[in-house]
This record gives sequence, structure tokens and C-alpha cells, in this order.
Amino acid sequence: MALLECIEIEPAQPAVASVIWLHGLGASGHDFEPIVPELQLPADLPVRFIFPHAPNIPVTVNGGMVMPAWYDILAMDIDRKVDESGVLASADAIDDLIEREIQRGIPSNRIIIAGFSQGGAVAYQCALRHPKPLAGLLTLSTYMAIPVALSETNAHLPVMVSHGTMDPVVPEQLGQRAVASLQQMGLSPDYRTYPMEHMVCLEQIREIGKWISECLMPDA
Repeated sequence: MALLECIEIEPAQPAVASVIWLHGLGASGHDFEPIVPELQLPADLPVRFIFPHAPNIPVTVNGGMVMPAWYDILAMDIDRKVDESGVLASADAIDDLIEREIQRGIPSNRIIIAGFSQGGAVAYQCALRHPKPLAGLLTLSTYMAIPVALSETNAHLPVMVSHGTMDPVVPEQLGQRAVASLQQMGLSPDYRTYPMEHMVCLEQIREIGKWISECLMPDA
């Protein structure tokens, strides 16, 4: 299968780590492209950012309209019915991008998986089950769409979860449920909330930048 089309932002120096960041429903890889400089990563931490584009598929809750989506959204209720096969297929597609980074010389434990909203649901599935050790999992304004079996290699995976307290699209309750699930797996997610709706804010982006640096900087 062909790799997903992606936007790639290369650092000034050869990359020593990678962040694969998934956008939300109806958006594209361009959505989070502008945040890279706002993360204010250290100059001595050259990170490649990869922003894949979701495929265009019909989305049930939008009347079957074709749009970029990681999987079909079948219902909008809080205990929503989920397109499980779609979630798994997209997670597999991100696995392929992880493998490409490894082939390009980035060890798996120097790769962070990130996702916003629908992309975050795929990020959960991809990172937690991944058979190789990863550097971290970052999820924003999202939920755990389907159960996932945590791989032994990622039993101590650093996880940062953030959510807007006024989110009308993905209620914070769903973010809290995901955190509870992570804790039941034995993980210790760093959960942060911000007074915002279904979006990101500068304070959050700066804190994400610090978290990425902590995950990727070599031990002193």
C-alpha cells in the first residue's frame, strides 16, 4: 500500500528525532504546520515534523459528504458507535510512516506520535499497541475510540493529554475517560486543561514544546 501523503518540515540540522502529528476531521496536514516554530524547541534538538493528510472518505454524520477523515463518524453522541475498522486501518497507515522513519535512520524510541481530535483517537491506537518502543504519545482534544492492548515495549510510554474545558465537539469528559483508561493500563499520563473550546492555544503549544524536548533530549 502507498504511504499517506504528508507535509514534512525538516530541521536546520539533520534530524535526530521525528514527530508524526495527525490532524482532525475535515482538516489536512497543513492544519498544524504553523505550530512548529511556536513550540520553541532547542536549537540543538533537530526534529523532523511529519503531518500526514487523511484520505478523503464519506462521513456519515455529515450526510455522507466526502472529506478528509481518518475514519467514518457514525454518530455524535458521547457513547458513540465507532468505525472500528477505519480506526485500525488508519493506525496501520501511521505504522507505515513510523517504519519509514526507522528506515531513514530515526530509532523508534526517538519518534513521537501526536494527534488532535479524530487524529488523536488514531494516535492512541497506533502508539499504545506499537510493537517497538516509542518516545511519546501526545493527544489533544480527543478520546479513545476503541479499546487498545498496550504493548509491553510501551508499558512506560510518556503520554501528554490536553483538553479544552469548554470543548463542545469532544467534551472534556471523553478526555478524562481516556486518561482513566491510560491509568488502568499502568501509564501515568500528564493531563492538562485549558479554558478553550475545540482548538489549541499558545500556552498549550509552549507546554507541548517543553514536553517534546523532555521526551527527546538525551539524558544529561
